[in-house]
Amino acid sequence: MSLVTAAPDPSAPVADAVPGLRCRAHKFGGSSLADASRIAAVAVILQEDAIAPRLVVASAMRGVTDALVDLAARACAGDDGWTVALDALRARHRQAAEALGASAMPGAWLDEAFDALARQASALAGAAPAPADVLAAIHGSGELWSSRLLHAALGGEAAGWAWLDAREVLVVAHGELGATVDWARSAAQLAAWRAAHPQRDVVVTGFLACDDGGRTTTLGRNGGDYSAAIFAALFEAEALTIWTDVDGVLSADPRRVPDAVCLPGLSYAEACELAYFGAKVIHPQTLAPVMARGMPLWIRNSLRPGAPGTRIGPDAVAATSPVKGISLVHDLAVLEVSGAGMIGVPGTAERVFSALHAVAVSVVMISQGSSEHSICCVVRAAQAARGEAAVRDAFAAEIASGQIQGVRVDPDIAVLAAVGDGMVGTPGVAARLLGGLARAHVNARAIAQGASERSISVAIAAADAERALRAAHAAFWLSPHTLSIGVVGVGNVGDALVAQLAAAAPRLREERGIDLRVRALATSRRMRLAAGALEPAALARDLGDADAEADLDLLAAHVRGGDLPHAVIVDCSASPQVAARYADWLAAGIHVVTPNKQAGSGDLARWRGIRAAAAAGNARFRYEATVGAGLPVIQTLRSLLDTGDELVAIEGLLSGTLAWLFNRFDGSRPFSELVREAHAQGYTEPDPRDDLGGIDVARKVVILAREAGWPLSLDQVEVEGLVPAALLEVERATFLARLEELDAPMAARLSAARAEGRVLRYLARLERDGTARVGPVAIDPAHACAHGRLTDNLVQFTTRRYAENPLVVQGPGAGPDVTAAGVFGDLLQVAHGLGASL
Repeated sequence: MSLVTAAPDPSAPVADAVPGLRCRAHKFGGSSLADASRIAAVAVILQEDAIAPRLVVASAMRGVTDALVDLAARACAGDDGWTVALDALRARHRQAAEALGASAMPGAWLDEAFDALARQASALAGAAPAPADVLAAIHGSGELWSSRLLHAALGGEAAGWAWLDAREVLVVAHGELGATVDWARSAAQLAAWRAAHPQRDVVVTGFLACDDGGRTTTLGRNGGDYSAAIFAALFEAEALTIWTDVDGVLSADPRRVPDAVCLPGLSYAEACELAYFGAKVIHPQTLAPVMARGMPLWIRNSLRPGAPGTRIGPDAVAATSPVKGISLVHDLAVLEVSGAGMIGVPGTAERVFSALHAVAVSVVMISQGSSEHSICCVVRAAQAARGEAAVRDAFAAEIASGQIQGVRVDPDIAVLAAVGDGMVGTPGVAARLLGGLARAHVNARAIAQGASERSISVAIAAADAERALRAAHAAFWLSPHTLSIGVVGVGNVGDALVAQLAAAAPRLREERGIDLRVRALATSRRMRLAAGALEPAALARDLGDADAEADLDLLAAHVRGGDLPHAVIVDCSASPQVAARYADWLAAGIHVVTPNKQAGSGDLARWRGIRAAAAAGNARFRYEATVGAGLPVIQTLRSLLDTGDELVAIEGLLSGTLAWLFNRFDGSRPFSELVREAHAQGYTEPDPRDDLGGIDVARKVVILAREAGWPLSLDQVEVEGLVPAALLEVERATFLARLEELDAPMAARLSAARAEGRVLRYLARLERDGTARVGPVAIDPAHACAHGRLTDNLVQFTTRRYAENPLVVQGPGAGPDVTAAGVFGDLLQVAHGLGASL
């Protein structure tokens, strides 16, 4: 089937040009010319830009240059397999020509081109070394073929299109800095060629050129973009557009940072920095010709021609962030020379770099402290051993005398670079970058910033590269702050939490720049792990058929591993075994959020170890929901103390379950009936004795005491429970069946309180002298705790400032949704501390 309908009709009149308009240059890469359908689409794009003369530089079809390089290598090695590759290439290009229609039918030129290639390849057999011009001619054949196909698809000479083999015009010389253009000679040869080819529009081969002797050469891999910039300059184009398969220059590599954004504009300086640091969409040499002429350069997507793309020009483009892009360079090593003998000695750095230059080692980055005690440079990993040997030789005498302690190479290094004109004169950019890395637990091995302030480079361990890139990208609000989350304990609270996370995640991502990804769920027996994020349906699913047996070490490694910058484990269990893992997780840089009271009220030494690990590991430990569910009880206490207030006493209702029971218990219904109702509504623990025994309230008192700096332990709290001794050790089912045994004692307590004109409540009290008690108390009706509602927790702080009128925090303190909301709030506080825009 012909695709000619996708291209302009060769017999149609050429669009009228506006007199005096300069040409517009376009370059299409291999992905844009991958097959006949893509070539036809390119023809449509060019037809829509027909108001001005057009200069089009074409790369080889996708994958063809690689195939030609391999073909030449096989031919040089005497491997006859090159003929198979040649036949495949011939068939691919013939098929494309036939699909494009009659105007692009190969005729003689395609067969002649492949026959010439066959002769060149045959001549390479046994040639040692292979002639450079022959290799160049083979490597650049793809551009000849694709440009001829595009020329034909555009209508050829009949439609006003000329075809130019770049070797007829472009003259270059090769040096240490790459290909250098002989501008005067190239311009003269172009003028002569234009005189013989008066057509309005031109298709040019990319990549190819000739040397000053007229021999075929190339501009090197990725040289097609450089060709386009050179010819745009020679043709004095008004602008150059490089068409590729991405929407423009992105703020980071989208394969590593899926949230990378397309940048609307860059200055030449920003583009140069990003190109050097690995932004694949721009070849560094491409920028020189357009910069010299102040020519705008556009990067656009031929697969989405409607996308605006990125404009690169002389001036800085305003942006909300001082940093435009973050790039990574991989496969590097740090080479360091250190010694006290270097201090104050002129020429030491020159000797280091001369030694490296002598053995052709490229220096990617340089860092030297003002003490001059060491010089650190980052080099290509493949060149590190050679560089180390050269520097050792250069300083052999100083090393032998001890003036220089040695030369060291640290392998497996990557360099992360933050680039942006907005960094110039903006305080705090380095702090934000390094702070973002620190919060992601990435260590900076070396740092470099030029006086232009346009980029900051940081050498980091290669293993941290992906996490560092995402953390730095988010630190400058170029993408959401992503948290890798594992939830342990998928019971009532855990279920409610994951449901809340699933519901809120899209809004938080869009409005707050927070990306919460639940990547692991675990019960006491089973767990489910996901490489990306668990789907909402999987979050709510029973884990009885989960992927693996529960393994907290594996879960923590999974949550912490990968390329996400921040890891959080949310423990919604009541397990002391899980709480025992907190210190290790925090020390490893995993944030911990929990409503589990076992850590805060358990062994005091363990509690202190957890707090120390949080401080040393730069990880956050949030446990607000251990005391007041969703209420800011700990936060309020912390604020009072941090602002210099002195705590006198804490008193209140610290159990939403017991608050509900005592608020409802007025003698009209038996106490056992109220307990069964609370159990049915999910207000109690699965075993109501965990609430009625008072130990849960006692644990909260211990947590508050320790938060206040008082070293209280659970066995120091006087606890009066509501469960008769005879029911303490029986099975849960038996206890539930015998609940009526609570009724008579509770009725007696209520009657005694009323006889005194008081109200019965289950109260906790903590005194400054260390006295702590929880149990039923008859209180004055004017007491704040006499006026709670339903499941309200009520905490009354008596302090030096709030002595006569204590500060009260009151609100719902029971139920899975309320507790989960408190945990969710802590999780958002962790995200806020990481720099998310809350």
